[in-house]
Amino acid sequence: MGQEMGSLLSLREHNRRRVVETLRDRGTASRAELARLTGLSRSTVSTLIAELQENGLVVERAAPAHGVVQQGRPPVLLSLDRSAGAVVGLDFGHADVRVAVADLSRTILAERVMEMDVDHAGAGALDAAAVLVTEAVEEAGIARDRVLAAGMGLSGPVDHEEDRVHRSAILPSWGGIRPGAELARRIDVPVHIENDANLGALAEITIGAARGAQDCIYLMVGAGVGAGITVGGRLLHGAGGTAGELGHVLVDDNGLICRCGNRGCLETVAGGPAIVELLRRADGDDLTLDTVLEHVAAGDPGAVRAVADAGHAIGRVVAGLCNVLNPEAIVIGGALAAAGEALLEPVRTAIERHTIRPAADDVRVVASELGERAEVLGALIHASRLADVPHLSHVPSVQ
Repeated sequence: MGQEMGSLLSLREHNRRRVVETLRDRGTASRAELARLTGLSRSTVSTLIAELQENGLVVERAAPAHGVVQQGRPPVLLSLDRSAGAVVGLDFGHADVRVAVADLSRTILAERVMEMDVDHAGAGALDAAAVLVTEAVEEAGIARDRVLAAGMGLSGPVDHEEDRVHRSAILPSWGGIRPGAELARRIDVPVHIENDANLGALAEITIGAARGAQDCIYLMVGAGVGAGITVGGRLLHGAGGTAGELGHVLVDDNGLICRCGNRGCLETVAGGPAIVELLRRADGDDLTLDTVLEHVAAGDPGAVRAVADAGHAIGRVVAGLCNVLNPEAIVIGGALAAAGEALLEPVRTAIERHTIRPAADDVRVVASELGERAEVLGALIHASRLADVPHLSHVPSVQ
């Protein structure tokens, strides 16, 4: 009898964890969705949700209308309460550090941004990030012991096993640093590191322009050209974590020397600095990428041509990926994505021209919906999925 009771309690705890994990993964879900996603009966889901609500760990919220008039009662969505815990997302860009704090339903509670030369700051960037985390957590009103995990995005290929950024000229001051361990020591929270383009991909397939897509390529076009790739809904890292370094694909044997040390890489013709340098001959030495984007918006022929040429170059390289991976969506983010159709249409044209017809027909090329926040939002999602929340599964049953 006692053994049977223990087995029932173990099954109940297992089912409760499945419900909790689904809410963590989805952010919000209705009872019917939880039953479908977990494979549990609606009555079992309702009982488990009642227990979690009784303990103040799950709350109800009305579903957003999205401008649609609905018949009858609107669906009620469930999410984990703020008391269940919070996570931190950090994005170390080339020129700034961005920090956000969210609860486990992905509601943003506080954000901070600090401009700095991250590539050459190394330990200094980690120190600054720790200060930003402290400020953001205080603003969010979250007790430090309820901060469960942090996700950290870096603008370079990540060796996950060694907790290091691969040594390269891209992040020269980070070569001897174990960023996850160093940040964890500073903020006293488990830290999970990831390449920034991978986090952008995770955000876009979860809450952005590629919601629901399983096979997706997220292109981060700015200072360089990087790709986050999902296959079957999972991030593709490769053997050593360098998958997605699209900017260093050879496009011109006689091209310029790239910062990686090779010649004629994609980013030497399609990265933001390359476009700016190309246009400085006509527009002056004070030209910046922001100014280029303003010129594109105004229809300046030279700026539009330079961005279009970059789009064609990117599209030709991505066409090879389409033939190999057959993605259903390509999302273009990063600073250059602000050029809009001036960039996207040449990418589409090149893909149609250089991809086999079935693969070209399967893929859609769209702009990021999350903009400059894609990577930090992906860091929050990454942290939420990996956070250890034992207090959620060990909830006493309601008598």
